[in-house]
Amino acid sequence: MCGIVSVFGSDVSAQYDFSSMLSQLIHRGPDDSGIIQAENWALGHQRLSIVDVAGGHQPMQAKPKQLYSICNGEIYNFQDLKSQHFSDYAFQTSADSEILLPLFQQFGKDLVQHLNGMYSFVISDGEEWLAGRDRIGIKPLYYGTAGDNIFFASELKALVNCAERIYEFPEGHYYHSQMGLVPYYQLPETSTFEKDVETIVADIREALDQSVQKRLMSDVPVGVFLSGGLDSSIVAALMKQHVSELHSFSVGLAQSPDLKAARLVAEHLGTVHHEYVYSEAEMQAVLSDVIYYLESYDPALVRSAIPCYIVSRLASAHVKVVLSGEGADELFAGYSYFADYDDSMALHQEAINILQGLHNLNLQRVDRMTMAHSLEGRVPFLDVDFIELCMRIDPHLKLYSTSGTEKWLLRKAFEDMLPQEIVWRDKMEFAQGCASSGVLENHAEVAISQQELAEAKSQGLPVSSQEELFYYRIFEQHFPHPDAAKVIGRWGGTLH
Repeated sequence: MCGIVSVFGSDVSAQYDFSSMLSQLIHRGPDDSGIIQAENWALGHQRLSIVDVAGGHQPMQAKPKQLYSICNGEIYNFQDLKSQHFSDYAFQTSADSEILLPLFQQFGKDLVQHLNGMYSFVISDGEEWLAGRDRIGIKPLYYGTAGDNIFFASELKALVNCAERIYEFPEGHYYHSQMGLVPYYQLPETSTFEKDVETIVADIREALDQSVQKRLMSDVPVGVFLSGGLDSSIVAALMKQHVSELHSFSVGLAQSPDLKAARLVAEHLGTVHHEYVYSEAEMQAVLSDVIYYLESYDPALVRSAIPCYIVSRLASAHVKVVLSGEGADELFAGYSYFADYDDSMALHQEAINILQGLHNLNLQRVDRMTMAHSLEGRVPFLDVDFIELCMRIDPHLKLYSTSGTEKWLLRKAFEDMLPQEIVWRDKMEFAQGCASSGVLENHAEVAISQQELAEAKSQGLPVSSQEELFYYRIFEQHFPHPDAAKVIGRWGGTLH
């Protein structure tokens, strides 16, 4: 996991303090820093060293051609790509991201079709350049312009002082210097579904285990966020089959039901368990920092980001990589409103819709809160192969249960690996499970009056509640750029 910044245009070296731009992302990669800069372009990289800790310095360079790359994320299939296509290529490192250079030399812009992972990257030889973002948008990327100059960066904060206009770079797209923005992936549209439960359960178990194994790729310690809910508990159970000393992490207020449930799972699996009990005062104390790193003022996102920020801080003292359970609710109809659907195709389309929005919601929270503490977050439920498997399952099987419990199919697939009270535990949102869901809302209603909210709405501010206005004011202090509120969270902008 890393932070990347690049700019292409004219008089780049004279116009911009590129080192200062890059320094805004040091939290994403404090282990190493690198810049390649010419008169009309620059690439910069802040590195969190995960694979080939000693040798994976970026920007990377292909010789003899002066081709450079920067990458944020992990390319899980890099070893397979090496053996399939590049057995004679003289790799200079053992880092996964170096694979981008020979891929670009052989396949050009179509290199994205060969990648399996979570990533944003920029490749350039100074004249031609290519930027790309992974299929689901697990890793962030933003785009900015100032005159004829074009910027790319992992986070908004690197662009607010240099770009005149800022947009979000959409997931599953690449941007080529000669072709502009091009989509290269869309979630599959299915007209027929798999209905055999026995086959489906076996496929889910095998595919998710393979996804977890991919995400154990690391030369540094790997742990797991363990809320005590179904999704994170399944991830922990699968990890424990491959990691003998697995560290698990849980946080909450003193009355949090998650803490108790996580202890039960940790004891059952035999993890090295860490927990932290925070206070309401601590939630308020970290709020401004959370909004700064989160780059959003969306109320639901901010509320869930508080415990994620604190658990990331806890985990970062012990490991550099964590796996979490994001994506299971979207894939297995885990939200209560899914029960209102009685048409399979409509339910399938709704699953696609919310998966397409994850990069601005749960994935934004996980990436920013882990990176705030120089920690890499990985999401095995959102492996593309696993997503496509789940999209082929009859949607009504995901809802089926004599007791009305959501995610029935997922529970059946892993019911023998976890305590029954965890497998059949009612779903709770992360902030609810941590017992913190109402704390900030109540605080905001004291700080912001109904009259202030009405005045804000009359001024055209994009807020709909006292809580949202409270967060918006903090956000605006951190990000005064006029485009900032348009490209964040549910107000996400579109790259044109």
